[in-house]
Amino acid sequence: MNFLTHVSKHTTEESDSLGKKWLDIPEYEERHNLHGELNGISYELITLPVQLSHLVLLSDRQWIDQERELVAQLAERYDITPPNIHDNDFSADFGKFRLRWERHTEYSTYTVYYAGRFEVPFEKPAIMHVPSEWLASLPGKILVGTHIALDDRSHPKLSLNELASLFSSGTVIGSKVAGGSASAWSDNQIHSDGFRRILIHDENLRSRQVGRLVQRLLEIETYRMLAMLPLPKMRQMIPQLARADQRLATLTANSIEMTGIDKEQGLLDELTKLAAEIEDLSARTSHRFNASRTYYNIVKLRITELREERIEGLQMLQEFMIQRLSSAMGTCELVYAKLEILSLRVSRASALLRTRVEISMEAQIRDLLRSMDNRVHMQLHLQETVEGLSVVVLTYYLLGIVGYGLKAGKAAGLNINVELLTGIAIPVVIIGVFFAVRNLRRLISRLYHGK
Repeated sequence: MNFLTHVSKHTTEESDSLGKKWLDIPEYEERHNLHGELNGISYELITLPVQLSHLVLLSDRQWIDQERELVAQLAERYDITPPNIHDNDFSADFGKFRLRWERHTEYSTYTVYYAGRFEVPFEKPAIMHVPSEWLASLPGKILVGTHIALDDRSHPKLSLNELASLFSSGTVIGSKVAGGSASAWSDNQIHSDGFRRILIHDENLRSRQVGRLVQRLLEIETYRMLAMLPLPKMRQMIPQLARADQRLATLTANSIEMTGIDKEQGLLDELTKLAAEIEDLSARTSHRFNASRTYYNIVKLRITELREERIEGLQMLQEFMIQRLSSAMGTCELVYAKLEILSLRVSRASALLRTRVEISMEAQIRDLLRSMDNRVHMQLHLQETVEGLSVVVLTYYLLGIVGYGLKAGKAAGLNINVELLTGIAIPVVIIGVFFAVRNLRRLISRLYHGK
């Protein structure tokens, strides 16, 4: 049996065993979903020349069902199989155009492709072929709008003057991308139709490189705007943080000269209120800032993947993007760091003042205990005095009882001297009462300490 025969036989046996599980070990329930995420194709196979329009709409997750329904309505309108009820992405050829819809965590993307030659880039963008009433019904707000025109290598490359006229802003940035296999130009401006423009000229792109290049450019456009989202809010926070910083400095200065637990507690309440305001700012910005930082890292990665080479006389996309985006991200980083430092300072000032309040309260408790101790000593002295008086009183009453007993005996015929015996009983009764009271006090003390 030769090698090819062996391989053929092995392949046949393998085909016969399809659907048979070799292991009885249970699978992780998300295994196939995770595998699909890793192997999903994130780019379209594009044939040049082509124009495309890309929309990024910010919308809450609750709109996903409406988005899926709108895509299904458009598909049915063109007799195309609609997406499944659980799909988060959909791509199909609608005849005149191709549409790709993707749903992400906080935004959705709609990319329209129109294949065919064009004389003037962006004169008739791809989005013109999509029904306008359907576009108007899409939920969300536009964050990114980009037109990309890709011409093939047979089309002559435009000169710098022609590029400046095409982009109408007079400023052109560009570079060779994909290791020199194509040239890309833009002006990074939003034009009168609400879209940015990118022109790509094919020089030696392979078929799959086109889709990857387009996907990287679209992701750069999307993620750089998402990275910029917290910038307006961060700028608004700068005066708020300055005022909070001044309040903290004033409260800290007042705490040095302030005496009295009531005033210290009032100051602690003010610090607690300031800390709550700062934590509220942090809670409202931390999620957005962390997401922005992640998007910024993705932008830098995608720009690196473009593998740019300089075109003489033009600023490269990487230089333009990173220069401006890094400045915005630096502002966000600075404000967020200021917020974290201010929160730490407020916590430290509150802890110090809380310690002062606790010390003042302990001093008050110490004084109260000392006062209680003095009162206890006074009560002991009074108790000893009362015990002395109680001995006298008890002796008096006991002697009265003894006298009555002696008188009763004399009346019964006994020959006794009542006054003499009563006088003799006085020291005996006093001593007996004294020792009885003392023993009773000791017994109560032992019972108390025994508890």
